[in-house]
Amino acid sequence: MKVTEHIKKANGKTMFSFEILPPLKGEHIDSIFNNIDPLMEFKPPFIDVTYHREEYVYKELENGLLKKQVVKKRPGTVGICAAIQNKYGVDAIPHILCGGFTKEDTENFLIDLDFLGIDNVMALRGDPVKSEAYFTPEKEGHAYASELVSQISALNNGNYLEEELQNTSATNFCIGVAGYPEKHIEAPSFDSDIHFLKKKIKEGADYIVTQMFFDNTKYFEFVDKCRKENITVPIIPGLKPIATKKQLNLIPYRFKVDLPDDLIMSIVKCKDNKEVREVGIEWCIAQSKELIKQGVPLLHYYSMGKSDNIKAVASNVF
Repeated sequence: MKVTEHIKKANGKTMFSFEILPPLKGEHIDSIFNNIDPLMEFKPPFIDVTYHREEYVYKELENGLLKKQVVKKRPGTVGICAAIQNKYGVDAIPHILCGGFTKEDTENFLIDLDFLGIDNVMALRGDPVKSEAYFTPEKEGHAYASELVSQISALNNGNYLEEELQNTSATNFCIGVAGYPEKHIEAPSFDSDIHFLKKKIKEGADYIVTQMFFDNTKYFEFVDKCRKENITVPIIPGLKPIATKKQLNLIPYRFKVDLPDDLIMSIVKCKDNKEVREVGIEWCIAQSKELIKQGVPLLHYYSMGKSDNIKAVASNVF
């Protein structure tokens, strides 16, 4: 079922969903199931599965030269999605990126998803690889998420890259995209960021999931701005409970979001990460309850491979 259909079927009741990471290469899929199992009591209509593109490492050869080697640390997104739908009977939403994909790669990826009965995709540009200062698209790939959305929409209309194909089968994907309540780091201004978000909607995106935020005011202002720009699709808030002191620096640096002073000082006063975890859970519970009062369609939690704190939040909210 499509995300938009789940929202309509809920008839105004706020739903629960979460995002998982594929296991590191070599780990068993049970490592994923062990984190999903505790959260199934909250009846998620869908589970997001991130996609991790290749990375490059350089290995020194016996002659002293360096050999560039491609590695993929978290493979398995498509297989995990199929396994989730088979094991739990809920929709799985794979992330699909511009980075690392040619247009033909994207088309073949989407065909596989369609054959597996996957109804939703999350279309993202993706981050630069570690060796890049800025994002670099594949030679025959997409530079922007809006272009990726456009290709998915075209396939939904039965338009493939090979125009001479006849009697083509149209896909029927529901397309999600990312939104940034505190502006994407590469956007020159908040208004320009909204402009490009609006372009993704124009190309066929059906719903928005936000980057994590820790101040609900940021989300409410973002939604108001979107509505004023005639962006009418559902805007799903993304949340994450802080769990360690290290994340005070890591989250703002990596995800380019601000942390409220009250939250920062509460964590600074903690003696250890056990206390930090409790502060993070309580803060996320308060965020969640306020968002539900405002009638958000769904709360989407970033688990980062751990489910215990997400369960603690959900147990107090749903």
